[in-house]
Amino acid sequence: MKKILMIDDDKVSLSTAKGVLGDDHKLIAVLNGMQGLKFLEKNECDLILLDINMPGMNGFETLVEIRKNEKNANVPVIFLTSDNDAATETKCFESGAMDFISKPFVPSVIRSRVNRTLELEDYRAALASKLDQKTKEIEKITTKSYTDALTGLWNREYTERKVNELLEAGIDGSLFMIDLDNFKSINDHYGHQEGDRVLCMFADTLREFTCEEDVICRIGGDEFVVFLSNKTDCAEIANIAGNMIASLNQRIQDMKFDVRTSVSIGISIAKVDGEDFSKLYSCGDKALYYVKNNGKNAYRFFSDNVIEEQKRALQKVDLTYLGEILSRSDSGHGAYMLDFESFHHIYKFLKRFVERESTKVVSVLFNAVQANISNPPTEDEIAEALDLLDQAIFSSLRRVDISTRYLSVQTIVMLLETDVDNGEKVVERIISNFNKLYNGDKIKLEYSLAQVKSRSNKE
Repeated sequence: MKKILMIDDDKVSLSTAKGVLGDDHKLIAVLNGMQGLKFLEKNECDLILLDINMPGMNGFETLVEIRKNEKNANVPVIFLTSDNDAATETKCFESGAMDFISKPFVPSVIRSRVNRTLELEDYRAALASKLDQKTKEIEKITTKSYTDALTGLWNREYTERKVNELLEAGIDGSLFMIDLDNFKSINDHYGHQEGDRVLCMFADTLREFTCEEDVICRIGGDEFVVFLSNKTDCAEIANIAGNMIASLNQRIQDMKFDVRTSVSIGISIAKVDGEDFSKLYSCGDKALYYVKNNGKNAYRFFSDNVIEEQKRALQKVDLTYLGEILSRSDSGHGAYMLDFESFHHIYKFLKRFVERESTKVVSVLFNAVQANISNPPTEDEIAEALDLLDQAIFSSLRRVDISTRYLSVQTIVMLLETDVDNGEKVVERIISNFNKLYNGDKIKLEYSLAQVKSRSNKE
């Protein structure tokens, strides 16, 4: 039974309405606006019948006070009035009423208008409920598409969009590129389930060092990104990074793994190193790369790279000293394994070299593809296979050949002083060595091979 509150100082109107509506609805009658407001403070109703012409507080004034309470914001109201002019009718609807009923009441009119209004309100409430449910479902789907399934952190797509939004809104901050050093050894020695447990612990630790306005992301594998909003002071950032590394290292030790796993962080600062996510990501990645190649288990600002390069530019060295410095990272055997940026520069050099000399160069693109549709590999299994491919390439090639990891499933190789026929033989050797190293059945290698052409000999 619907509950109707009727606010009217006319006792005859109250009695008439009770006689017409009382059998089908519960009618509560009060004599003025203040009594109606007091009732609504502690009670709810499905419809309000509100007289316009009342002493003290008229109907329009009473409705304004009713709407101030959020719980009464959507309760339908029908005005009661003896004024039948167009101005009064217009004001009723402009005030937010669903309908109005003229006095003196005609029983069939008041019954039909009340019932119609209640039916419309039920329909509106049902639609609002469905809309709210659909909105929550869409929000849930959207959130799921933007989060990492394992850790619950944001993925790269969301992070890039969110960080750019913060920067465009004038919010500065610092971006951490974070990597678990030697994480693969945990998967190798203890299994992927334990590796997943470490990644979840890693994510929880990052949450402890961040606030609600910060953005935490798992890029993939053991790579994470953190954007600390409104933090650009180097001393403060360094303190956070140092404590983050110490905490993560301690927790890894507490997990009793008999492997050396640590944490490396590269840091870039908004406005100083870049004004969008892409630039900050690139600078942070360069700083991380330095840490990974200089002992790991530390943090470094991209600005430190810049300062070091500036200092190096001011130093004068002889060729003997320079040769010693450059040869320190040369292991003396196998192909050169480069990051993509360095590879890109060398590739452009080789293109120019081919154009000027008769030297032949062959490029090979390896793709790690899914071998079995019904049993797809995980990200960690793909990463492990690509690491084994790197080993096979390194052991199969000469020192003059170069290689780089292009994407998470692709590796590029440049074979110097080689034609296509010999390149095919080299590829067969690489694949053979890979198959000896890789014991799984989820990934297979595909490749494409081409002669690097100069402008003068393009077919």
